[in-house]
Amino acid sequence: MAEERLQKILSRAGVASRRKAEELILEGRVKVNGKTVVELGTKADLVRDHIKVDNKLLHQPKRMLYLALNKPDGYVTTMSDPEGRRTVVELLRGVKERVYPVGRLDYHSDGLLLLTNDGEFANRITAAATKVNKTYVVKVTGTLTEEQEQHFRTGVPLHGKRTAPCELKLIKKADNSWYEVQLIEGRQNQIRLMFRYFGLLVEKLRRVRIGFLKLDVKPGEYRHLEPKELARFRKMLKLPDPDAVVEEDDEE
Repeated sequence: MAEERLQKILSRAGVASRRKAEELILEGRVKVNGKTVVELGTKADLVRDHIKVDNKLLHQPKRMLYLALNKPDGYVTTMSDPEGRRTVVELLRGVKERVYPVGRLDYHSDGLLLLTNDGEFANRITAAATKVNKTYVVKVTGTLTEEQEQHFRTGVPLHGKRTAPCELKLIKKADNSWYEVQLIEGRQNQIRLMFRYFGLLVEKLRRVRIGFLKLDVKPGEYRHLEPKELARFRKMLKLPDPDAVVEEDDEE
């Protein structure tokens, strides 16, 4: 097997997303053949080299898993939490393989969350360049004006960078109005911060769809994605079919 960047190997082996894998390397938690690696450009071969993360030997996952979870309020979207809060991993009863969240949902947000041990799948879903819409329903303390709605759609400055254009639709106008928001990016607390920019606070936030996939399980429960759903995602994300046979030219 050819050498690959270490963060890509960690991601494909189901350790973490590629971004998180980079953090593990920079924190000195990854070893290759007994030597600690802290350079992101380092390459290795999972078949030939001994790669350890937190002193645990890395192996290719026996099977790829793709789960759709309905995350309840009050859970963190991480594998562990130093503050001792409940994590989404605690909801994966019966899942023996190590999987990790695709993107994030804030502690007080709920709804659809994908988990997998397929690093490339996770990277494509979360990358803004692939333009996979994530749809949310949001309850806020007030109502935006038409001018503010248009400003919201075209983008607002957050931490010195304007948000990508998005879709916004008023679902129910009231003292505490409900909106539908569609994003192609997912910065931390993005929707909450966007509404706060206009002086409104988010009271309820639920993700109801990722691309074509709708939230269809009860809070705290999960299901495996169906083969036809995976095939549709792979086509959308331009990922190769893992079962496809690649023919090689015979050379003597």
